[in-house]
This record gives sequence, C-alpha cells and structure tokens, in this order.
Amino acid sequence: MSNVVFFDTAAKRRVEPARSVTIRTFNDAFRRSFIGGIVVETAAVLALSEPDRMALIRAVRRFERFHAGNDPRGERDFGAVEAAGERWFWKIDAYDRTMRSYSPDPTDPGVTIRVLTVMRADEY
Repeated sequence: MSNVVFFDTAAKRRVEPARSVTIRTFNDAFRRSFIGGIVVETAAVLALSEPDRMALIRAVRRFERFHAGNDPRGERDFGAVEAAGERWFWKIDAYDRTMRSYSPDPTDPGVTIRVLTVMRADEY
C-alpha cells in the first residue's frame, strides 16, 4: 500500500486510509500501556537514575504531539521527548512472530509483535 494521503476538499480535512488508522490504534495502545509487545531500553536509558528513567517512560507513554513532520503516515510509530535534560526518541517497529523480519501485516496482531525502543537521540 502506498503512503498516499487523501483530502476531503469539501470538509478541508485529511482522510487517512483505514490501514493507517488501525496501525495507529495498535501503536497508541501499546505505547500508552507497554502491554502487547516488547519494550527495549538502550544502555543510556538504563544508566539514568530511577526517578529520571521513570520520568522518561512517563513522557513516552503520554506523548501526543503528533503532526505531519514527525508522523507522515499517521501511524504514531515515532516520537521525541525531553527528560533528564536531554532529548530522547522512541520508535515502534512491527515484526513477524519469529522476530526475523518485519510483520507481513501490522494490522493483524496474530502475525505481529510490536517492539518499542526508547533511546537517547544520539543513539538513533
């Protein structure tokens, strides 16, 4: 499927393909709860003090500043936050159940494992 964005010119609003909406729904649920996938924290995250690490995790879970610049496909799979005086990224990838390649259908939880990685910006 292409990354075509549709516009309803009469209503002057973006119309997103149903696939993007479904992926966004799964990604949001996983990011907010950390349930239904694997969460990976890089060495820089693990090196934080526990209060700073918890503040970072809360910032990731509460992130809502999505726009065309950081979410061009409308799937909410990437974000940047500030915590502990530094810039941090989080990224969600959808893998197949063997974790050897990307999911054949990220809209189907039966064939997909989501992995959310939290990293310092310079680790990207």
